[in-house]
Amino acid sequence: MNTADENAVAERALGGPLVVGVDGSEPSLRAADWASDEAALRGVPLRVVYACLWDRYEGAALARDIGEPTEPPLPQDVVGAAAERARARHPGLRVTADVVFEEPEYALVRAARNASALVVGTRGRSGLAEMLLGSVSLAVAAHADCPVIVLRGSHDNQATPPVHGRVVVGVGEDAKESAAVRFAAEEARRRGVPLEAIRAWRCPAYEPGGYPLMLGEPTRQYEERAIEELEGALQDLPADVEVRRRTVEGHARRALVDASHSADLLVVGASRREGQLGFQLGRTAHAVLHHSACAVAIVPHRGHDA
Repeated sequence: MNTADENAVAERALGGPLVVGVDGSEPSLRAADWASDEAALRGVPLRVVYACLWDRYEGAALARDIGEPTEPPLPQDVVGAAAERARARHPGLRVTADVVFEEPEYALVRAARNASALVVGTRGRSGLAEMLLGSVSLAVAAHADCPVIVLRGSHDNQATPPVHGRVVVGVGEDAKESAAVRFAAEEARRRGVPLEAIRAWRCPAYEPGGYPLMLGEPTRQYEERAIEELEGALQDLPADVEVRRRTVEGHARRALVDASHSADLLVVGASRREGQLGFQLGRTAHAVLHHSACAVAIVPHRGHDA
């Protein structure tokens, strides 16, 4: 990412609206609660978006779920209720509401272009619609240009006050890719909680020459390298952020999922490669989206996944 791109991202992160996707389900309303807290923390407007293909299936599906087959709620009612809920939670927050008649993944990725962050839930209504929303969350996390915060089904529906008092960030191999670390540091500072930075490392069973790796000094060099990479990723963080450093031997995805049980937010990076249209989530990001015990922020960068 060149300097101009970085400046544009920084300006958007400072003042762009925070977008939340809703669909009328209780998990999406809890996502609106969380998003309103986050927007208030950032001092930015909240935009509530309901994207649907109403004429095809949304009206009938929702009508069956709520037991009113003849008069399902209008899309404007769904998004309006979520917006009113956000306003009631934070009376001074500027909230707008939009209905977009389009596939949700396309509409939300488009909305993310001018957003400081995008918030989505993981589950929707029952049955097929529930699986579809899960697919939407993954697609948005894999392709959005801004950070995407995915709220797990069992999450606390609040960004503030902190429940566990900790933000966790996974630090990948490429310490130069610091977008996720910077994002996590800002989130920790806004909440007034420590940032825990985790760098996982693994010792290969064999050295490049094909000889078994002996325990002791050769093993320590891999841990020492991880410590150096961790320090490199954290060296430019603001002095007012309390940072706790931890290196863990093993898979990054396992270490981060374990850490999520005592965190308010888990932050990982995900690569965005120019010209690539397919799925752009690495194994670590994909795993934590499925198994984290807390909200997960996927922060795009140009490089390798954490």
